[in-house]
This record gives sequence, C-alpha cells and structure tokens, in this order.
Amino acid sequence: MAAKVEPFWKRKTLAELDQDEWESLCDGCGLCCLQKLEDEDDGSVYYTRIACKLLDRETCRCTNYPDRRQFVPDCIQLSPGQAEEFRWLPPTCAYRLVSEGVDLPPWHHLVCGDRQAVHAAGISQAGRMLSEDSVAEDDWEEHLIFRAG
Repeated sequence: MAAKVEPFWKRKTLAELDQDEWESLCDGCGLCCLQKLEDEDDGSVYYTRIACKLLDRETCRCTNYPDRRQFVPDCIQLSPGQAEEFRWLPPTCAYRLVSEGVDLPPWHHLVCGDRQAVHAAGISQAGRMLSEDSVAEDDWEEHLIFRAG
C-alpha cells in the first residue's frame, strides 16, 4: 500500500512553491481586489465592498490579470517573500493561511475540487460588490465589510 502524500500546501513552504502551485492557492474570492482603508492610528486595514475597476463583480476574477499593473499601478503582486506582511489579507486567504501554517478550509477548490465553492460558502462578495466608479472615495467608509488581522 502506497503512503499517502500530503498536498503541496502542507508539505512545502510558500518559498518552495512553483508558479503553478502559487497561482493555484488563490481561491478566487476577489477580496484582495476590494478597496481598503487603513486606520492611521493603529494601522488596521478595513475592507470595503467597493471593487477594483478591473474586478468582474460577478465572477470575482480580474478582467485583465496579465496586464493589471498597467491599468492599476498600485495593484499588489503577492510573492512568498512578503509572507510576513500577509496580515492585511482576508483571514480566509490561502496565501495567508499557508504562511501561518494553517490548513485550507473545506470550501477551498484545492480541497473540494469545486471552484464555485468559495461563492457557495459566502466567502466571496460575488454579486454584492460596488464599482469603484459608483462611489466617491470620500464615501468608501460607509461601505466597510470587515477588518483584516
């Protein structure tokens, strides 16, 4: 009987992942593509339901992922070397969970095999986001949904 091989996210560090493994960790929730506000006093990061202009608000996928930084210069490119900074990511984010040594949740597509499970579980904001063009930046505070960290 062959020994059970642990999934890559359990047996590798983020730095050991190849590009395909790294990209596959993304659950497609789109939460990292929501506009965020930072509390100047304590550095807390608050997520709004206001989506980046490139985020498809129904599928929670970037509409121009390969060239996103050309259109959104401040779009953050996550990398394993930033793991100590991942506390701003949502608490459900696989990049954050793996960096903290926590297993992926049952709804994650790498666990259950269903890319739609993140939406069915209510983790994403699919269908509940607002376009950044529809809300004045001064009003973003009225659309807070959770605090990261």
